[in-house]
Amino acid sequence: MDTLGGKWAVVVLANLKQGPLRYGELRASMPDITEKVLTQRLRELEAAGLVERTVLSETPIAVSYRLADDDVAPVLQALYDWGSRIARRDGVEIRPAGTGDFR
Repeated sequence: MDTLGGKWAVVVLANLKQGPLRYGELRASMPDITEKVLTQRLRELEAAGLVERTVLSETPIAVSYRLADDDVAPVLQALYDWGSRIARRDGVEIRPAGTGDFR
């Protein structure tokens, strides 16, 4: 829970729920996060066993990230659904990345 409570952690996981992403793709999907914070969150999530980091055999070297366990996907969906209900109740607009939904 400490890891998930970190700023941006759930957003990183939500983006990775869509499938494996390279660092640059992940960074582009979250324009408001700094590179330093994204790197820190990825390291924390990897250390917690929530994210897997793969070094791709390409030149130049590329790194890809994915959810380590697909069982976290329903938890992320539940968090999204709960947040959406709260936002609607409070009149807050949610601008989700990608498909607009975690399904």
